[in-house]
Parts: sequence; C-alpha cells; structure tokens
Amino acid sequence: MFVRVVEHGGFSAAAEVSGVSATMAGKQVRAIEQRLGARLLHRTTRRQQLTEIGRLYYERCKQVLADVQLADESASELQADPRGLIRIISPVTFGSHRLMPALAEYLAAYPAVKVDVVLDNGTPDLGEQGCELAIRIGSVTEGDLVARPLQPYRRIMAASPAYLLRQGTPTHPTDLSTHECLGLSYWRHHDQWHLFGPDGEWRLDVSGRLSADNGDALRIAALNGAGIVLQPEVMLAEDIARGRLVQVLSPWTPVSSPMYLLYAPDRRPTAKLRSMIDFLLKRFGPSAE
Repeated sequence: MFVRVVEHGGFSAAAEVSGVSATMAGKQVRAIEQRLGARLLHRTTRRQQLTEIGRLYYERCKQVLADVQLADESASELQADPRGLIRIISPVTFGSHRLMPALAEYLAAYPAVKVDVVLDNGTPDLGEQGCELAIRIGSVTEGDLVARPLQPYRRIMAASPAYLLRQGTPTHPTDLSTHECLGLSYWRHHDQWHLFGPDGEWRLDVSGRLSADNGDALRIAALNGAGIVLQPEVMLAEDIARGRLVQVLSPWTPVSSPMYLLYAPDRRPTAKLRSMIDFLLKRFGPSAE
C-alpha cells in the first residue's frame, strides 16, 4: 500500500487501485510509520512527499515486491512445466523389471525432470523417506494418503525344461506334493501356495529342499533345474518367452495381490508430480494394456 501511495501520488488514487477506502489506505501507511517509529510521508492538502527515511524505505520495498513477484513467477513456471527431482519408492522386483524400463520413456518425454527410485520391499513411508510417490503391493491402511489402484500383481509358477524332463510336468495342483517347490523364506506363507483354477480354490502345503530370501535368487535356482518357482510374472516373463523356463499349471493362477500408487493429497500438485502420476496410471493402471 505504501508503494502504491508513492507511485500514484496520494491515498485516494492508491485506495482506488487497491479496491479499498482512502481511510483504510491511510491507516495501513500510518501503521507502518508507528511500527518503524518514523514518518515516511510529508502530508499536505495537495500531495504526499517522501521523507528521507521514506525514500530509502520505498526503494527497499520496491525491491522486496519485485523479489516476491519473481518467486511467484518461478512457482508458476514449476507448475506449468514439469521440472526438478521426483523420488519414488517401489518394491524391488516390480521396480527393477517394470518401473525402471518404463521410466526411460518418461524421462525422454520430460527432459527437465530427474527421477530417484528407492527399491524397498518394506512398507513405504513417504515423509520419512522423502519421497513424493510410492508403489505398494498389498492393502493400504493409511487414511491420509491418496491410493490409486494399479493392475493386480500377478504371480506364476515355472520350472526349467531340464527339471521337467527329469521330474515330470505337473498337470494338477495336487501333483506339487511330489515336486521340489522353491520357497521364499521371508514370505510368511512360503510353504503354502494359494491357487485358483477351473476346479475351484486350492491351498496347498508344498515343500522343497531349497529356499532363499530373494526372489531373483530363486529364479536363478529354477533356471538351473533346482525346482518349481512361484514368483511375480514380471520377473519370469522374459525367461519363459526365451524358453529358459516353462510355465506350469497355467490353468491354475496363484492369488494376485492388489497394487496401489500412493501419494499425499495436494490441491495444487507440481507439474512434475502430476505428469508422473498420469504416466504411471496410464502405464500400470487398471485400464492399461
């Protein structure tokens, strides 16, 4: 208001530009003078003149307002044009086999954005880990996060041609009792496989002499003929396509897990966040091919 009074030559003109009364404009300037303990304007019946202190204060105020305008314009640019760093938490297997290849396409489309991916099979904490987005497999209990559903996380069973040649190919879930089933040791139900198929639901107790706490380690064991592995489809798909593994019991599908894209609610998300959310939903959302 003080700057407007100076630039428009008086309280009435400044008040008209500001959409307030001349009395209100005068009160605002007097409040500044009282706070500073100094007079900024010589008031006459015809015009307002700056005091020496007022002239110095005016120059500094103009600089401050210019800095504020620059800050606003910079923020608007960030909103309009995706740029800056965005951090994402993802489960290890999905992140390695699906997310990372997809992000190459995103980065090509948005050259001003940098992406940092945290691969973690634990329950992601956006605030604690300093991330804007998280991909979670399993249920969501946090009511303070937006949870957008993605395609369910599918698992399949496979074994190497050499193993199947040696041990035979199972044709029904009950046949698994005679096979080496590779167990994921950190998974609570690693000794029970839950399947759905043409003859209903099966919960099978399985066993095997080899287990590990890493899915990719079990995949490598399966490639070398150690047994039947139950792992995410995204991990085994290429080996199956190249004939290194063979999917078994395909009419029976291991139970899928729900998967979500999580982020904090924000009425005005940055352009980088909006662009990444839209990209991930288009690539991995329920309607994605």
